[in-house]
Amino acid sequence: MPDIPPTNAERNSRVVFQGENRPWRCARRISGGRTLVLGAMATAQLPTAQPAGYGQYVLTLSCPDRPGIVHAVAAYLHHAGGSIADSQQFGDPYSGHFFMRVHAQMTRPCDLDELRTGFAAVAEEFGMDWQLNDVTQRHRVLIMVSQHGHCLNDLLFRTETEDLPIDVVAVVSNHATFAGLARWHGIGFHHVPVDLENRQEAEQRLLKIVAEQNVDLVVLARYMQILSPELCEELAGRAINIHHSFLPSFKGARPYHQAHTRGVKLIGATAHYVTSVLDEGPIIEQEIARVDHGYTPDRLVAVGRDVECLALARAVRWHVERRVLINGGRTVVFR
Repeated sequence: MPDIPPTNAERNSRVVFQGENRPWRCARRISGGRTLVLGAMATAQLPTAQPAGYGQYVLTLSCPDRPGIVHAVAAYLHHAGGSIADSQQFGDPYSGHFFMRVHAQMTRPCDLDELRTGFAAVAEEFGMDWQLNDVTQRHRVLIMVSQHGHCLNDLLFRTETEDLPIDVVAVVSNHATFAGLARWHGIGFHHVPVDLENRQEAEQRLLKIVAEQNVDLVVLARYMQILSPELCEELAGRAINIHHSFLPSFKGARPYHQAHTRGVKLIGATAHYVTSVLDEGPIIEQEIARVDHGYTPDRLVAVGRDVECLALARAVRWHVERRVLINGGRTVVFR
């Protein structure tokens, strides 16, 4: 078929086609200084801006894989007045589970509770584990830290500059080292010392802060205390840790010194969900840096600080944007 004739506004746009054969209709649209090339059998349209107050929502789900899931989700959103802005899905052939994330813009006024109530019937039919959330609802985050503050400082800076869409509502530490940093950012600092005798009391105090501050996510930004199995269970799926090695290598303490002893050529950092098994929670993100025989343990530590910050910031971002779904001992991350 011939191309759709360009409009006057499109005649000066830059359009790029890949390949010589184009057996489908190609609609050319200009967006700012860029072009969108839409190749499809059906008519494609640019998304239009939605009036304020109509709302944008993210639906995430997992369920046993079977035909009809995508159709049922899309049909419900269409019926509810939603326009799909972005959709990602993955069927795991090993677990037999299906995972999906849909970002929908509403084309008419709607109520979140009504959307949830309506979708419940679809979810029940397919046995879904699901959530439907308002995109504008920011996570309330509590950050835990010990004596190394680079990840804390990085998260606070990204939050302050609106690079990371979260509200840090508290900083908790077993040391008083970073009280000034937290207060400089206008964030409450809680010094909760931990030792063998008071561990249970300290964890109860932490949970009290989590409840009082209505915390959605706990981030262990180089918090160097092992959490009890009971606390890990209480925070399951809403606590992220950064481990300063490329797991599953070099678990536990002093991983950079372990890496130096083994003469590795790569070091890394791993952001993962917290579980009762030390450093074995589902991995969200990993970052690496190349090193060589000339790196001392101290230099490995210095290089590692950068990769720790990157891995943790990405993991927090993907979690709060609801891009991470747990798949047994692993994760599905829709980036």
